[in-house]
Amino acid sequence: MYNYAQLHVILMGYVDCAGGTVRLSETRGEGTGSWRGTSVPLWMSEHKQAPGRRLRALMNEACVGAPGAFNALCAKAIADAGFHACYISGAATSVSAGVPDVGLLGLEHFCRQIREAADASGLPVLSDADTGFGEAEMVRRTVIEYARAGAGGLHIEDQKFPKRCGHLDGKELIPTDHMIEKVQWASKAAEEASEGFIVCARTDARGVDGFEAAVNRAAAYVRAGADMIFPEGLANPGEFKAFAQAMRGLEGPDPRGGPYLLANMTEFGKTPMLSLTEFEAMGYSIVIYPVTMLRVAMGAVTRALAELREKGNAEGLLEGMQTRQQLYAAIGYTPGLPWEARV
Repeated sequence: MYNYAQLHVILMGYVDCAGGTVRLSETRGEGTGSWRGTSVPLWMSEHKQAPGRRLRALMNEACVGAPGAFNALCAKAIADAGFHACYISGAATSVSAGVPDVGLLGLEHFCRQIREAADASGLPVLSDADTGFGEAEMVRRTVIEYARAGAGGLHIEDQKFPKRCGHLDGKELIPTDHMIEKVQWASKAAEEASEGFIVCARTDARGVDGFEAAVNRAAAYVRAGADMIFPEGLANPGEFKAFAQAMRGLEGPDPRGGPYLLANMTEFGKTPMLSLTEFEAMGYSIVIYPVTMLRVAMGAVTRALAELREKGNAEGLLEGMQTRQQLYAAIGYTPGLPWEARV
């Protein structure tokens, strides 16, 4: 939900986009912000809308930065930092459970992560759903359970199971018609499960069959009902731009034409480090940072453990710690007073 400062900035003609500032269109009606051909009431209380509707409205206004939340406290921190959406990563969820990102965790595990992140942060959550946890019937159940857990959308991918990280070599793809069936079932379930629930189709074809194959598969998934496309493993800005241009001629919910587009800004992968503003300029609707916060956190944990092992106390670590007061403030807790959970 926007605070008064954010609303003031928006009403002055700007919208904050994950730490950057993106200019809105000069064309606007009284009390509304118009951009990309849409008009969204700025006074509307976001939490009263379905999360999928909220996320669509955000993407219609500007490119959305969605850091990955590896637990509920991280999701709350993402909201407190001023981001308007968060992401549940299959990789971060898996390694947090001590297992690799190869599809070992079940639907219930992911739903718990979604529910805790959505409840703690109040943000619309987009979540990884790997290969849909099975065939068409399980894809349908996944959409329904994710929506019940509070997600605003999910993405499913066209890899064969067991899947692997999209930035690793050696991936294999399911046939295009098989993925089309999954998208169709997901789209139908989304219409029934939650208003505006977003079905995103991820294609890993770039690293298997090449760029043109990725474009062709994505177009087929859009025609099957995908609201958003996630082209995994694109190698450079030229490919991102060309892919976005290829999608614009298709039917879809993005006011600019075609589906919404998701970019994955993971570290140590095949995609160069690009900014949110750069992705915005190339035509992308949302940028996820799936494992960034987990990598930062675990880097700090590893260094702290080494110091604790060496020195036998944590005195030298105090300056870099979140204090007790800061931790309590993050969850809205005052000792001695009843704690009120978010509604």
